[in-house]
Order: sequence, then structure tokens, then C-alpha cells
Amino acid sequence: MKHRGLRLVLVIIAGALFMTGTALAGSSGAAKLDAKVINGEVYIKASSLTKTLGGSGVYDAKTQSYNYTPKSEVPDVIKKVSPSVVGIIGKPAEYGDNRFALAHGTGVIWKADGWIVTNAHVVKDMNNIVVVTSDGKQYEGKRVNIDETSDLALVKINATKLKPAAFAPVPLQLQVGETVVAIGTPVSFSLRNTATTGILSGMNRSVSSYYKLLQTDAAINPGNSGGPLVNLKGEVVGINSMKFVSDGVESLGFSIPADTVRYVVNQFFKYGKVKRPSLGIELEESWSALVGLPTTEPLEIKSVWGSGAKQANLHEGDQIYSVGGKQVSSIVEVNELLKAYLPGQQIEVLVQSEGDLVTKKLTLSEAK
Repeated sequence: MKHRGLRLVLVIIAGALFMTGTALAGSSGAAKLDAKVINGEVYIKASSLTKTLGGSGVYDAKTQSYNYTPKSEVPDVIKKVSPSVVGIIGKPAEYGDNRFALAHGTGVIWKADGWIVTNAHVVKDMNNIVVVTSDGKQYEGKRVNIDETSDLALVKINATKLKPAAFAPVPLQLQVGETVVAIGTPVSFSLRNTATTGILSGMNRSVSSYYKLLQTDAAINPGNSGGPLVNLKGEVVGINSMKFVSDGVESLGFSIPADTVRYVVNQFFKYGKVKRPSLGIELEESWSALVGLPTTEPLEIKSVWGSGAKQANLHEGDQIYSVGGKQVSSIVEVNELLKAYLPGQQIEVLVQSEGDLVTKKLTLSEAK
């Protein structure tokens, strides 16, 4: 099975369009409505219904019926978020002077003065970057910051009064099964601001990634990279990054969660790069963790390279049970925990060494 980033490189496109139905996303959760009991029956005010749940209603005196139309949540979300989504196009460096060879992806407006967040793999090797906003305006883009480990980058354009996207607050409050919308530039640059819907299929996924990812079945295609995955509040919960492609595999897309996006972008603005901490050791996961089985088995140290880890007297073959007071069984779990630290800070690790279970304090190194 292969996974691939979603920047699209094309010279000629040959494709087919398929008609699909649309889904109506309804509201979830409890709602309190004004009501009265008359002769044992509960009557709800129509005005209370539309005020609380949205939508509209019309009373038909002839049939003595009330026709209620639910609020169109997905169209409202698309209308709200689309002005914050941009298309990014440029020339891949490896294609030289071939003017027909273009690469494109998607970006999300981070700040009103022209800061755009996108995937690192979209702009890493892209020259002559052009950013196109939802109203069709074109701007020359400059790649300012890039972090391939998280697959995130910042592009700057000379613009003001743009509409920044609303990113979901941290910690993320998400539920598997909730409706999400993906907006991007699939296949062709002429398809900018294409929206697809689906559900949040899973959270805390580790798929050839340094940090945890969100999983969705919303259609994500080449060119969607860097675009937003949005909840029904119109908040960006993730930046679309990759999908799995294989015979028999469908609707398996992944997004970088908004908390990781905030972490990386804040470090970009503060330090110009991500100051990524490391325990200074190379770790190996248990067989159970590698195949995805639930496990509490520890991580094994395969080598020690950091000065802090050496001073803490960690050795090859030692086993790590917890980091910072939290049990860990996978490398991604360690990486997630370390987002709260900087190189040079100290952290405690629970280690089994030569048969003894001991807590050691070490100084974090900067990741290679």
C-alpha cells in the first residue's frame, strides 16, 4: 500500500467526471424549545423552532400544516470558509523550462496581512509561486518557513484585509462521526475551492507521520494538499495532507490536526523554525505497537546520541515506560508529548535498566 502527498504535478490532464448525490447534514445534540401543554399534547412555538435550530418555516392555512426547512449547515460552512482558502500554483524545480509543467496545491489564510499556511510538500520545490484568492486576485508568493517533519509551511503574499480562517481551539473537541468539509484545488487549478463532505473517520492516527493525524472519508484528491478540513462550526480542524492510494482502497484521507498546525506556525513566528526537542535516543516500538494492536509494552532504546541522554546514563537496550509522567508505547506518542517542551529543558523518563525500574531526569536535545 502506498500513501502520497497531494500536490499535483501535471502537463496534460485526462479524467472523467461522475455525478454524485448530496447529503443533508442535520443538527446533533439536545435543544431546549419553548412549549405548552394543551389537553395533554405538547405544542412547540414555530418561532422557537426556527430561532433555536435555524432554518425557516411556512404555515399553510389551507392544509393547516407547517412546512419546516432545516438550516443548510454545509452550504453555510462552505460560504463562511471559502474566502479563507487560496489556490497555490508554480513551477516544480525538477521540470526546468517546460512551461506546461505546473504544480499546484491549496493554502489557508492564517493572518489578514498575507500569511498563508500550506503543506511543506506543496511548496518545497516550487518556483515562481502564485497565490490566487477566492475572488480571483493573483499575488506573487514567497516561501518563508518550511518544516518537512510536520509537512507544514508558510507562504507570504503582499496583501491586506484578507479573511483569516478560524482554527478550532486547543485542545480539540472532536467526535468520530461528525460531519466535516474539505475545501481545496483537486486535479486542476480551474477547480479551485471545490468542497467535499464526509465524516471524521478517526483520530490519533499514525500513518508514516511524525505526529498524529485525523482520518476522514471526505474526498481528498491531488491538489487538495494544504487545504482545510472544517467542522460544521466553520472552524478548521485540520490541514489536508495525504491519502492512501491502492486497489480496493477508497476514501482514506488524512489531515494534520489544528493543534499541531498552531504549534508549528507559532514556532515559525517566534523562532523562524521549529525548535523540536528530542530525548536524544533512537527508539524501537514493540511488535504489537508496530502492527497497531493495543499495547502497554515499552519502547526500547536502540542507540543513544544526545548529550543529555548520555549524561542521564541511558543505554542501548534500556526500555522506556513513561515520558514526562505519561505512559508511552509508540514513537508518535513521545513526539506528541514533546510538543510541550523546548530543547534544553529537562524531562523525567521512567526506564528499566539492568533489571531496575528507575526515574531519570534528562536534558532534551534538539532533534536532528
